[in-house]
Amino acid sequence: MATTTAAVTLTSDLMSTNMSVSASTTCMKAGTTADGLDGVEYGYFDLVTGDEYDLIGATPTASKASKLYLKNHSTDETYFVAITQGTQAIGKIYGGDWMFIPADFHDAAGEIAITANGGTNKICYALFHEGITKDASA
Repeated sequence: MATTTAAVTLTSDLMSTNMSVSASTTCMKAGTTADGLDGVEYGYFDLVTGDEYDLIGATPTASKASKLYLKNHSTDETYFVAITQGTQAIGKIYGGDWMFIPADFHDAAGEIAITANGGTNKICYALFHEGITKDASA
């Protein structure tokens, strides 16, 4: 069975003493210690200023594990995508930035949408999931 591991390292010299934090985890099935998410959907596309894109073209099954990786590959740091889940603003990812979040994508209110600003943003994403049901509209 496949294993998905997420790792991140943060370092900073903004304080009087340097800070370094590292974390790593195996992405587990919901509510268990079993690894082996069922699959991944991914894409790479250009998103023009003002355009919105729904990242989740399918609906992961309720109560299942879902993790989303999103990166803005734009080389202009003034370009960004605004990220929302339903009506809730999550944040902005500027050129070169990325995020990795666990999320509940099991219904329409859980859809993640991104809207481009500043210019044409080059977006890469991957949805790691435990179970998925294709939307009729996807």
